[in-house]
Amino acid sequence: MSQITDEMAAEYERIHRRAAGDPGTAGDEGEENWADLMREWLPPIYQVVTKGQILSASGRLSHHVDVLVLRPSYPKKLRNKKKYLAAGVIAAFECKTTLKADHVTSAMERAVEIRSLLPSRNGTPYQELHGPIIYGLLAHSHSWKSEGSRPVDNIERALLEADRSKVTHPSQMLELVCVSDLATWVAMRTAFSGPSSGDWSPTMAQFYGPVGSATSAYVCASRESQGQKASFTPVGTMLASLLYKMAWGDTDLRPLADYFHSAGMWGTADGEMRLWPESIYSDAVRSRVTSTALARGRGWDEWQVLF
Repeated sequence: MSQITDEMAAEYERIHRRAAGDPGTAGDEGEENWADLMREWLPPIYQVVTKGQILSASGRLSHHVDVLVLRPSYPKKLRNKKKYLAAGVIAAFECKTTLKADHVTSAMERAVEIRSLLPSRNGTPYQELHGPIIYGLLAHSHSWKSEGSRPVDNIERALLEADRSKVTHPSQMLELVCVSDLATWVAMRTAFSGPSSGDWSPTMAQFYGPVGSATSAYVCASRESQGQKASFTPVGTMLASLLYKMAWGDTDLRPLADYFHSAGMWGTADGEMRLWPESIYSDAVRSRVTSTALARGRGWDEWQVLF
């Protein structure tokens, strides 16, 4: 992971030098850097392609997406077409050479749009809190380079502001934001904390509300994070988190996802929580999450507390 980080930094310097004279080519090269990274680290049954649109069953097209990860079942005949069937896309990413605050806002808007191309899912807390397509934002570096700048704080502020103004349900969240020389933000959710949780207290009621709530957060792993290991890299956290998110739908990935987590690739992270009312759930799921204690721990149970 440290070697990859160094390679991404070298590519950024090379691309950045030529960006003013040929911005189109510079952008294309940045996208290929990220696509190549995923081709090298994701299982080969997942094809990684660049530059395409996502097509819903009703004929709606998304904006252009820089990098897409296709499901293993994606029809070979259609893989070279630039309009990709929504049901065959497991992940999609916007790529920036130098991240700015407005890139975060536009990526959040597009994350909401992408989720609207497929029907919402019902049946378990996991299904209802997550969209069927992982959508993320990837960048080589950032624009806050002057002395005294706090790029982690700036990006986090833009992320939280965009989330509160654009996202109306946890399933619409931007799942990953990675700046390869700085930090990675990962969308996490808790299914519900309320009187049925088993450890309910007046303090918890004051925080979560008298009837309880679900929560979401963008947890940030950076070199500034308290207790962060020297071996931490933002790219490592991004890859490990992406594999974890993909493994919910592909059980063959779970041993590797568990290994990366146990090996510490996620890093140490924290983030500010957003509370959600029980009304975000369907009737059947809402009845169960508010009346029973959910499973705890980080396993693969779609009725557990944390995802």
